Amino acid sequence: MDIADDILNSVTGIGSPDSDLSSEDLSRIVGSAIEPVAAASRVLVIIPDKTRDDNTHILFPAAASVLAEKGFAKIDVLVAQGTHSPMSLSEKLAKIGADNDSISNLGDIYDHRWNDPEHLVKIGELSAADVSGITGGLFTESIPLLVNRLVADGGYDVIIVFGATMPHEVAGFAGGSKYFFPGVAGAELTHKTHWLAALASVENIIGRIETPTRHLIEAAADHITTNVVSFTSVVSRTDEDRLRTHALFAGDARLALRRAAEVSRHVHIKYTGRKYRRVVALLDEHYEDLWVGGKASYRLGGVIEDGGELIIYAPKLRSISETHGADIERFGGYAPLEKVKELVNASQELQANLCVAAHLSQVAYACRTDETGNLESRYRISLASQVDAETCERVNLAFMDVNSFQLSDYQNDPDTLIVNRAGRDLYLVEPNEN
Repeated sequence: MDIADDILNSVTGIGSPDSDLSSEDLSRIVGSAIEPVAAASRVLVIIPDKTRDDNTHILFPAAASVLAEKGFAKIDVLVAQGTHSPMSLSEKLAKIGADNDSISNLGDIYDHRWNDPEHLVKIGELSAADVSGITGGLFTESIPLLVNRLVADGGYDVIIVFGATMPHEVAGFAGGSKYFFPGVAGAELTHKTHWLAALASVENIIGRIETPTRHLIEAAADHITTNVVSFTSVVSRTDEDRLRTHALFAGDARLALRRAAEVSRHVHIKYTGRKYRRVVALLDEHYEDLWVGGKASYRLGGVIEDGGELIIYAPKLRSISETHGADIERFGGYAPLEKVKELVNASQELQANLCVAAHLSQVAYACRTDETGNLESRYRISLASQVDAETCERVNLAFMDVNSFQLSDYQNDPDTLIVNRAGRDLYLVEPNEN
């Protein structure tokens, strides 16, 4: 059964940078947004994975309660993990606020298997002309659109998406249609969007609402024919580690994302007014490998001087990447974009794995020309983690013994910026134009 077009194409919700929404506020918004869902519908809920810090554990039980009152006996869940490793069952239940089996109508919880053709189905294609127009000619080939079968032919009438937004190195801001592409998509568009963001440069993408990657993702999501109700939150952590919700908007995925991103710009972007010789990033504990922990470089690189240093202190970080680590090492590790472009041009294997290519250049962030005319990364990255010295050397990172790291060594240095929960907020010298 369909939801009326005027409801699908509208947004409900409240919030501002100064707001601190209560659980009751959130429940009211959830109830208002999903009240029009017909009782005979089959519902699939798409949720973020463990690399995201969000309020799904509040929103999901609220939605389940409303749907139970309407007679829904079963709500299935799909984790939008993209190419990340799957969560354990206990992590999934905690994510949706169901650790004590408190949600009576919880159905099946599915992992998304991005690299298993049996779990994917083609729902269309972006034409070469459309791709060229959206990307400003950076890409000129058509892109097939593959998504998880549950989204396309799982027999669901309504898809509910829960997620949060903050500055993002690929889309500009996380959230919205990104929970479909790459959240529950196949490799093709995932690779293309990541490489597109790298070609456009992370400095010109992150923290901007309207980006070519955002527009490419949304053009792909237009091929999803199931009714979608999208929830986009803006959250932060207080000094006492309490999760604070500044805003929640629900309804049309594009509109809800943009409403939330306008709030996120004021919550998640910090302006320093200067660059620093050294930045010490105390990495957010949600990041267990550098595939996602690289956000410390994406989000702090803009305030590091040429020739400076980024120290990433991450005692819980276990690997470069559980999924892509071998590829990152095989292709020589982190390097400036121009060097990675040469690697891509010379390697069909890397051309087929553009996510890795993008990651190599984005963690390096930007380049400079040294005194001999050679391109090098604009700043040095030192990693203090569980990753050993040999692995750091193979991926062009400086190794720092995590056990010898002392924050006090840097606290009184005026040329050092220390950032707690690094990777969450974007740091810029001054506001950009978009």
